[in-house]
Amino acid sequence: MVAPLSGAARPRIPAPPPATLAPLTATTLDAAYKANRSNATQAARMAAAHGDHKRAAADRSMASPTRRFLSFDGRGEGQATEVFGDLATATSIAVLVPGSDTSLDTYDRFRATAAALHERLLREAPNGTRTAVVAWLGYQTPGTISTTVLSTDRADEAAPHLREFIGELRHTTGRKAAISLLCHSYGTVVCARAAAGLDVRDIAFVGSPGTGADTAAALHTRARVWAARGADDWIEEVPHVRADLFGWTVGFGTDPVSPAFGARVFAAGPGGHSDYFRPGSVSLANLTRIVLGDTKEVTRA
Repeated sequence: MVAPLSGAARPRIPAPPPATLAPLTATTLDAAYKANRSNATQAARMAAAHGDHKRAAADRSMASPTRRFLSFDGRGEGQATEVFGDLATATSIAVLVPGSDTSLDTYDRFRATAAALHERLLREAPNGTRTAVVAWLGYQTPGTISTTVLSTDRADEAAPHLREFIGELRHTTGRKAAISLLCHSYGTVVCARAAAGLDVRDIAFVGSPGTGADTAAALHTRARVWAARGADDWIEEVPHVRADLFGWTVGFGTDPVSPAFGARVFAAGPGGHSDYFRPGSVSLANLTRIVLGDTKEVTRA
């Protein structure tokens, strides 16, 4: 979740269907990147013809030769999965899952979190460790001003897609790579819904309103489960309850940083809700250590 952008619906933005890709392997990555850049170029032209110059500019940026997308869909609010680093050779991979109000129109701020983490990983990785970061906007996020942000419905829809993606990532990188799932705000609900049996080493929840699970054990994962909240994060004021209202379940239950949840709680410093990946922050330092498997150096809250 982030500060609300707008409560108003916007017209559906036209774009071509996503590119048809071969199964992702280390040898097909470059072809996938090229096909998705081409698709983004087409989407930019269609958005411009539709009169949406903001989206056209975003699409053009994504079509840059320097960008690497495993998937791209410019239709409507849009979805995209971007890679930072050499995925084919990476031994430590972080997958970022965003919260509410994240779309192609607001994608740059999500991208900035992935870029900051990747830069820190490059500095901190020991010799022999090759890193990559994947920014996974693979679901339609809820709006901060909406009823959808109060329930697990969007997360329930997203979870199978995240599970499928992690499976594809594992197929692409092989067993050698350690995968960490870093989840922010409503994205923590998505990750919790996908967690059972997921082939990842670590799952980290930051700025979580609750995950929809009462305890870390209820996630049914062998991954190490981490949680953190910045001292100035307004999410602390969200009631950590779950209730049934007229047959509709709202709220997400136990606070993941509470002892009752049972996660490994790490320090996030004085930051607010959008500061977990801020360069130089305590939280980014600890997330970097988690991704690199340097868990003894993670500072605890």
